[in-house]
Parts: sequence; C-alpha cells; structure tokens
Amino acid sequence: MLITSTNVIYKAFGLHIASEIFLPELLRISEQVENIDVEIKMADLTTIWTEFEKTHGDFGVKENQVLFEIPNLAIFSIQNGNKILFSPMGQSKEGEIRLFLLGTCMGVILQQRRLLPLHGSAIEINGKAYGFIGDSGAGKSTLASAFINKGYRLLTDDIIAVYLSENGIPLMAPSYPQQKLWQESLDNFGIKDHNYLPLFERETKYAVPVHSQFSSEKIPLEGIFELVKNNTEQIEVIPIQGLERFHKLFYHTYRNFMIGPSGLMEWHLNTSACIVNKINFFQLSRPNSQFTAEELTTTVLRTIHQTVFS
Repeated sequence: MLITSTNVIYKAFGLHIASEIFLPELLRISEQVENIDVEIKMADLTTIWTEFEKTHGDFGVKENQVLFEIPNLAIFSIQNGNKILFSPMGQSKEGEIRLFLLGTCMGVILQQRRLLPLHGSAIEINGKAYGFIGDSGAGKSTLASAFINKGYRLLTDDIIAVYLSENGIPLMAPSYPQQKLWQESLDNFGIKDHNYLPLFERETKYAVPVHSQFSSEKIPLEGIFELVKNNTEQIEVIPIQGLERFHKLFYHTYRNFMIGPSGLMEWHLNTSACIVNKINFFQLSRPNSQFTAEELTTTVLRTIHQTVFS
C-alpha cells in the first residue's frame, strides 16, 4: 500500500515539488511557497497508455508529454514540465516507484522545462560545481563519495541539472542528499556494517544518505570530467576541446533518446553552445582492474588547481 501525503512541499533540482506520495529522499520545505513548479499525483493511466503511440520500446514520446511503463510496477506520465502522474500496478513497491519518479520522470521534467539534465554526479569544490559524467558503471557515484569522504559536499547523484542564468552563466542545481552506491564501493571504502536500503530487491546497490555533507544552493558550474575506463594501469586526464564538447554533452544527456521526438534538438544545441566555452572539460581515464577513487580525487584536484592558476 502506498503512503500518501497532502500539502507537503519538497525541493529538488531547483524546483518546488508537491507530491501525493511521500518522498523521504527530498528536502521538505517548511515555509509557505507561492508557486509550485511540479505536481506528482496518482491517476489511472491504463487507457491512455493503451492508446498512446510507442516511439522507443516501452516509451511513448511526443512534444510536451512522455509516457512509459515499468512492467509489474507502474505506468508514468510526464507532461508540460509541471506534472507527473503515476498508475501503480498490483502490489507495487513504493521505493521502486519513487526511484523512477526521482530518476526518469524528473529527467523528463527538466528537459520539458528546458533545463539540461546530464547523467552524472557533482561535487562542490571551492564554491564551484564540478560534474562527473559517464556511462553506467564508470564510477561516477564512487568518485563523488571519495570526495565526500575528504570533506567536500555533494550537489547531486545520478542527474545533474544545469540552468543558465540571465547572463548566460551555467549554474548547477542540487538534487537531494542521497547517493546510490554498489556493495563493492561500500566495501572499498571500508563500510562493512550498514543499514542502507537496496534500490531494488535482490540488487546490491544501495541508497546512502549524505545529509550532513550536502550543498543545497545553486552554484556556478566550473568544470566537467567525463569518467571512462581503460585497460592500462594509468590514470590520464585529457582536455576535451571544440566540437567534441557538443558530442559529449549530447551523449551524456539523461535519456537523450527523448530529445528528438520531444522537438528539443534546437534547444539542446543552443543550450550546449552557451555552456561549452564557459566551463573546463576533461576526460578522466581510469584503470578498469582496480579501485582508484582516492587517486582520482587527487588527480581531479590537481587538474582544477592547474586550470585555476594557469
């Protein structure tokens, strides 16, 4: 049975969110809020899902509306950048529904609101935001966790929300104070005894709260590191230049297959053009065969220092 709520307002990705389902991962807003940016409600989506044209597997995408189904869990609808509807199936797992509400659904909301969602984690370093993007399994969350262990603050995990200020300055909005870490990462950090909840049953990836080391305000985006694996024993940092920056931003845009069918290609290109020349952009290559999070943090900090003082 789903736990519902009334008149509870949350904040994430720079947005005020009113939800009919409890979202314990998010920061609750205690003061009065004049404008709600996003509403999350339960609804019966069975009929519209049956009639909706599927454009990408279990997704139906068109301008201003996206529907998708997770079998045996729920149907989700995201529309106009301000509403998420979900239709639970049977004995749905509430935690898994929240995972999709705060993941794919919020990624679509950001796109619909013309805010750039990148697949990655981000840390605040010296008052600036630095994002770590990469394929699933590249080690983005693990690297962010290594920075947290050194006293730096988390901005986001899984989805990076990039805004443009009125002056065209890229800003990063925080999401919520939680990481998603594999058991292997917890073991490598020496965290043996924990009560973290698995994201899915029978999966060894866990939700790890980081309330005490969370940065809750928008700050300037100063740099992006693309994290990739290699087959050598070396850590390498290579600047990403020119048009390759556009390719990387598109490739690592969260759920990028929706951009074309949603009519957002021109927006994505224009937004990327506003970003690529105002940030530092590197590829950070790490060995595939060993745990290198500590060495990577040292490399990232050295690269940032050299960039700032060059």
